[in-house]
Amino acid sequence: MPAAKPLLLIVDDDSLISESLSFAFADEFDVISSHSRPHCLSLIRQLRFAPQAALIDLGLPPTPHRPEEGYALISELLAIAPNMKIIVLSGQNDESNARHARTLGAVDFVGKPCDPTRLNSLLKQALDFPANDANELDPDLLGESLPMQRLRIQLRQYSELGFPVLIEGESGCGKDIVANRHLHFLTERRNTPFLALNCAALSPTLIEPTLFGYARGAFTGATNAKAGYFEEASNGTLFLDEIGELPLELQPKLLRVLENGEYQRVGETQTRIATARIIAATNRDLRQEIRAGRFRSDLYHRLSVFTVNVPPLRDRGRDRLLLLNHFRSVFATQTRAPIFTLSPEAELVWMNYSFPGNVRELRNIVIRLTAHYSGQKVSREQLAQELDLDETLPISNIQTDSREHTRSAALIHLNAAPAIDLDATLASLERSYIEVALELSDGNMSQAARRLGINRTTLYNRMQGWKQQ
Repeated sequence: MPAAKPLLLIVDDDSLISESLSFAFADEFDVISSHSRPHCLSLIRQLRFAPQAALIDLGLPPTPHRPEEGYALISELLAIAPNMKIIVLSGQNDESNARHARTLGAVDFVGKPCDPTRLNSLLKQALDFPANDANELDPDLLGESLPMQRLRIQLRQYSELGFPVLIEGESGCGKDIVANRHLHFLTERRNTPFLALNCAALSPTLIEPTLFGYARGAFTGATNAKAGYFEEASNGTLFLDEIGELPLELQPKLLRVLENGEYQRVGETQTRIATARIIAATNRDLRQEIRAGRFRSDLYHRLSVFTVNVPPLRDRGRDRLLLLNHFRSVFATQTRAPIFTLSPEAELVWMNYSFPGNVRELRNIVIRLTAHYSGQKVSREQLAQELDLDETLPISNIQTDSREHTRSAALIHLNAAPAIDLDATLASLERSYIEVALELSDGNMSQAARRLGINRTTLYNRMQGWKQQ
């Protein structure tokens, strides 16, 4: 029997382009196509397995001349399938779009009109690199920074306990590795099932039968009874990724399982008992979701018996270099190519870059540098082409107690762009401080003002100014 071909997703609102590319890649890929972000997400949720690769147009309806829909789709697809290799196609062929798409997790960017032969080569190259699975990383999570040391201590404390754990952290920072390696496979549960469900990957109507199972005839198409994830996980672990996406109407049913272990298959009256340990993960601030009425506070407290926060890469200091060396060695071994090195100036850029896409973004950057500069010394200019340096200087790069660090960060920012808007940069920094102060103060204006060293009226006036911008 011939080996199954990789599944390729093409998303473009121009049917002629979709059909041409589908024809060009039909010999080497099983191709599915879509014309819009909503249609694509609906299509993906109906598949048993996510595509290994995707070609995504940035300019999708309803705003075909703007990239926002394409950006959103990249983030959503990688939330559903973190290992999907995405190449962006765009008629808006400028470097800022390319860098931002790569920051979100795309492995490459190709301007239209695109040569199918080149695309085929890029797809094969991307698929040749190893998937970002748990076995690729050191079992103890790579990193020597204080936040990573703190995380490892917490994981050692919580791993063997049977209580629920909530893993918080930004997209791309490794929450899935924490769940499957450290809270399951490196514990006494290693020989029990580990099941993972991405709550963002399924339509709301499918989440309940997927979690709890269903009886024969429970709904159209239910020709046989089927066990759900709670039942199949047995005494193992059930990992609920992107728990913040769980529909509000299903949250009471999950709460009931967490409170007393009881659930029912869809279409049944028989009560069953769940014995799996629940681990949940989110890149959202669930406390903010509670205030907005999108998440139940009682469910949050049940899920967060223990909470661990996977730190963003921008807070991990020299871990950036450790991860660079790790991935560089892995990919050089996989491709049998000489490793690249960074010039001193490029290394300074690397150390001051905020990596908004976290470890996933760093990994993809190393993939591209390995492919483009194997055995070479990468200059500051060559590295800058791979980074999203058009964004305002990140707040984490401004250290008020270190003038030298601030000067260094400003140097990187000014070198990366022909010109900046100083007023906009300072306004953005001010807004970031205010927003963080309000979060730390749970929205209390007086407390936030005290944290910022200003009076409440000044804080209010500055926030009012945002509305006029």
